[in-house]
Amino acid sequence: MSDDAPRDGSTVVQAHGAQADAADAQLIGRTLAGEPAAFGELVLRYQDRLYNSLLRVLGSAEDARDAVQDAFVQAFVKLDTFRGSSAFYTWLYRIAFNTAMSHARRQRPTRSLDEERLDRGREPVDGQPPPDARLDASERATQVHRALAALSAEYRQVIVLREIDGCKYEQIAEILELPVGTVRSRLFRARLELRERLAPMVKKMCDV
Repeated sequence: MSDDAPRDGSTVVQAHGAQADAADAQLIGRTLAGEPAAFGELVLRYQDRLYNSLLRVLGSAEDARDAVQDAFVQAFVKLDTFRGSSAFYTWLYRIAFNTAMSHARRQRPTRSLDEERLDRGREPVDGQPPPDARLDASERATQVHRALAALSAEYRQVIVLREIDGCKYEQIAEILELPVGTVRSRLFRARLELRERLAPMVKKMCDV
């Protein structure tokens, strides 16, 4: 099945998307009419999704939080320039990713995903897998994060948007302001590189 082939429930997904766009448009209208609290609702709708994406792009929880905050500030200031030719979250993501790249170029010391995970701790919870299973899963997740972080920024962006956020090629092209053909090409090369970086882990799993 190709990446663009319809999936089960696609009609429901499209309907949900249309409803989300309508809800966003209403909140935008209220914000522009002088109701800042409406923009707060937009923040609540998208802040977690933006943070999770930027965390994987930047590899730093602190930078991701800063970039999300800056992106929403910029979106609020520029809201009257939003024309509705694309979905609001596509427009917002474009601002967020540009902001993220600005943060990345500063190259200030950052906290890694591994450090952030250690800070949170791992308290045992009833019903969780055995400790050794949790350790194996954690190790695999760490290797995936490291492989993702080792990709160039342009490859990391398309992988996160496509594989984690589930964006369509056209949406990625809008967000990154690239031709669709370039998005497809980068995604193909990014997947190949990521697969090569993860090959030792896959081999280890197969040998168990």
